[in-house]
Amino acid sequence: MGNGVRRASFAGMAVALLVAGSACAGGYHAPRDAYGRPELEGLWTNAWLTRLERPNRFGASQLSEAEAAAYEASPPPVITDNVGGNDSEMWEMGGRLARIGGRARIGLIVDPADGKLPYTPAGRALADATKRAAQDFDGPEPRTTSEQCLLPNSIGPPMLIGLYANNIQIVQTRDRMVFVLEWNHETRIVRLDDRHHVPAAIRPWMGDSVGWWEGDTLVVETTNFNARQQPRRSGTENYYLSPDARVVERFTRTSASEILYQFSVEDPTVYRQTWRGELPMVASSERTFEFACHEGNYSLPNILAGARAAEREAAAKKSGEGALGD
Repeated sequence: MGNGVRRASFAGMAVALLVAGSACAGGYHAPRDAYGRPELEGLWTNAWLTRLERPNRFGASQLSEAEAAAYEASPPPVITDNVGGNDSEMWEMGGRLARIGGRARIGLIVDPADGKLPYTPAGRALADATKRAAQDFDGPEPRTTSEQCLLPNSIGPPMLIGLYANNIQIVQTRDRMVFVLEWNHETRIVRLDDRHHVPAAIRPWMGDSVGWWEGDTLVVETTNFNARQQPRRSGTENYYLSPDARVVERFTRTSASEILYQFSVEDPTVYRQTWRGELPMVASSERTFEFACHEGNYSLPNILAGARAAEREAAAKKSGEGALGD
């Protein structure tokens, strides 16, 4: 699927990531749009090594610079395969940990305090079932929406870290905010002139989003999620969101080059409490190139062909064992 992707210079994006240091502490006034509201429009990236859940070996979400440098010098493999491992096209999550207030973050989750997803037993069972379904290659139905070229996980909400294509274009108008992710050409449209959600029977991709301004912060509330979008991913980590979830996002311009992105997930079907996280979105001067998915995409046919070949091999082996037994 990724072979059809044309990408902006990763080296250029890495330069943009290097400016992600501390947000200006107080006193920063974001530029205004034509309507007097903070200007968020532009191209931003959230490509980070930071994981969704804090790894067990770290006692705190914030790392010292020495710890961060050691992690960045030798991060865990994003993906291991026989085509190149971390040298493959999947290694596009940036080379650094996210930093907020000048401190490196090893995990995005800030509440609960342990940095873990607070699953209920039922929620854990759903997440485990989703993970098992990802190992099912018998047909296209269990495959994720991103594998089916329908919808990537990182457009959200919440908008977390994708394996690649982490550039997000924000377009700002009087009564709409638009978030464009070129990965599968996905576009989220947030209504600013209507705080009412669509009827519960309507379940669009990415849910139904309404927004408003609280001072210099854009607040976006999303409900009415589509059941096909329940399995989610941040980087290589899977998580689960039910159709009845409520996600609240907060976008605050903290410097000329950074937006602080904060989010909360309320989903009693799956989690025993609301969980919260945050990450910086950093301005990028790169261009966004076309992401081509279905064009020349042989992934699903090859996956299914491999499954059929494995079945024939197993049947032939069983038949041979039966003949020997005779």
